[in-house]
Amino acid sequence: MNALADFTRYLAECPLIAIIRGVRPDEAEAVCGAIIDAGIRIVEVPLNSPDPFASIERLAKRFGDQALVGGGTVLDPDDVKRVARAGGRIIVSPSTDAAVIRETWEEGLVSAPGFFTPSEGFAALKAGAHVLKLFPAEAASPAVLKAIKAVLPHEVPLIVVGGVKPDTMRPWLEVGASGFGLGSGLFKSGRSASEVAAAARAYVEGVRV
Repeated sequence: MNALADFTRYLAECPLIAIIRGVRPDEAEAVCGAIIDAGIRIVEVPLNSPDPFASIERLAKRFGDQALVGGGTVLDPDDVKRVARAGGRIIVSPSTDAAVIRETWEEGLVSAPGFFTPSEGFAALKAGAHVLKLFPAEAASPAVLKAIKAVLPHEVPLIVVGGVKPDTMRPWLEVGASGFGLGSGLFKSGRSASEVAAAARAYVEGVRV
């Protein structure tokens, strides 16, 4: 099954994406294992983490048959290639960068760029994006997302990222959010795998309420 098909299936099973910024290669497998055990199947290692390509490679080899692993904070087309070589299958960015999006599409990976305005969203889709990430969501609101959804193609998944908590997801879902990216509320440097597991379970429960 290709990367986009896996993304679609995993997001339908659990509409959460784990962003494990700051994870080290020596702890990546334990942290990712805790996240997967909680039910989250899409995991992003931001490239401003320590030795991120090593972490992506480890996770892709260990969990590639049960999760979609890839890179985040991807700002350069060359890094798209490096993520692909490491076994990553999704590219997440904080910005709408057409060159990064096109390279992601060429590599056969899932493209999930960040956007904040309809203009950025349409530019990302024109470049080949599969998913749009509303970022930073702290500066928006469910009402903003509702207005944006009214003009974007209805089939495009919209992921809300920034300041998401287990008890704040429902209003976003009610206006059509497809899912959420979970950052420091789920993982931050120094947090143990057991702490990550507890946080992941709280988010999974929150999205099911």
